[in-house]
Amino acid sequence: MQVLEAGRDKYLLLEIEPESVANIARQAGFEVKIDDGSRVMSLELSASERQVPLLLFDAADPGNLGWFSRCQFYVDGKSGAVLQTPLSLGNQRDRSGRPIPNAVRVQIAKELPGTFRMPGRQPINEQVVYAVFFNLLNALLNTGVGVCGGPTVKPLAGRSENIGPRN
Repeated sequence: MQVLEAGRDKYLLLEIEPESVANIARQAGFEVKIDDGSRVMSLELSASERQVPLLLFDAADPGNLGWFSRCQFYVDGKSGAVLQTPLSLGNQRDRSGRPIPNAVRVQIAKELPGTFRMPGRQPINEQVVYAVFFNLLNALLNTGVGVCGGPTVKPLAGRSENIGPRN
């Protein structure tokens, strides 16, 4: 990790290793494609062996209350930000524009404000990012990740508000 100071602003530059991220994704049970940029690492993750959708659900639906009470991560449905982490999550879509039920896109921010802290005011470093990434992948497979509002990120499991035929 490097610290960059520009006037009054301070930025943390994480040195995320693509090989480490790929190994973590494979250990969790995902196939991964990585695009490593200077400010962000973009990942296309798929669990092609999985017969049921990833556990990304609509947190606002009362029918998903059981999922909501167990989940460790929440995604802002408008921006895709995984709350209180340097991660963003989005749907992968098929040719007709529908979300693929066993695949997601994840971005890991490599450049963060100097004041960024994880929950519990824990300072950030590469090892913390790797642990959070692994926990997010496990949550998608086992315990659930809640999508809170917004039209951008669509739930893949549980009940959703878009039940019924398309107009």
